[in-house]
Amino acid sequence: MEQAFHAIVTSYMKPECHFYIDDSGPRDPDRKPDKIATDRDWFALGGVLVNASDESHCKELIEAFRSRWPQLAAEPLRSYDIRHKTKRARWLQSEPVERQAAFYDELTELIISLPVHVLACVIDRPGYNNRYLAQYGPRRWKLCATAFNIVAERAAKVAIHRESRLRIYAEQSDKATEKQLKSYFNTLRNEGLPFNATNSQKYSPLTQAQFHSTLFEFRIKTKQSALMQFADLVLWPVCQGGYDQSHRAYVTLVEAGKLIESVCTEENGLLGTKYSCFDPR
Repeated sequence: MEQAFHAIVTSYMKPECHFYIDDSGPRDPDRKPDKIATDRDWFALGGVLVNASDESHCKELIEAFRSRWPQLAAEPLRSYDIRHKTKRARWLQSEPVERQAAFYDELTELIISLPVHVLACVIDRPGYNNRYLAQYGPRRWKLCATAFNIVAERAAKVAIHRESRLRIYAEQSDKATEKQLKSYFNTLRNEGLPFNATNSQKYSPLTQAQFHSTLFEFRIKTKQSALMQFADLVLWPVCQGGYDQSHRAYVTLVEAGKLIESVCTEENGLLGTKYSCFDPR
């Protein structure tokens, strides 16, 4: 009894690692591609991993950036808006070119200065269908099921390496999607990975016991969450990197050591972003 109580108390004293995740692209494998950019058709799930002890510093850096750009007001930072100078970032259109460049440069500097690492799972939809459509047909998983299990396990490995427990935060969306993600989390924690054990062996999968002791909580965060906004900002360049490793924003993350790959070694067993069903990289 005493030993069991000590184990429970010890587990609650563990430091925490937080994983803020966003999604990119439709999760339906049968989704028809848009008329433009049909050579890049993906679903991705991922974002930023941060030690809980570093969150206050992250928020201070983000607030300092916002204070220098009052045009942002209280609006969330959104990748699409900023890249296209639309909606919440429409104000950029009226700024001189020099000021626009300064904003983008300062935002980039902020991203690479944050004490976070970027981790994701990016699935190429045509490649996924080429691999699984004939075998499974309409019984194919939604892409979010594959992506969540992969990225959550890789984040859990990071947490274990840091002797921490893991909280996963997902961005607020519709109730059905939130419920689905929560169910993936609960199943992973209570039953372990749903993948074929033989096929997964090369990745040294975590056991159900490891998942149960590491995955601590799944929670929804709104778009007002400062770090959730940065999950959105970093996910897009990581997706681009699946198709073009010379993509400028992707290269910036690589060179700054922001991708979790920068700390992955054969000895520690950590795994970086998973590019699934892409042509060989």
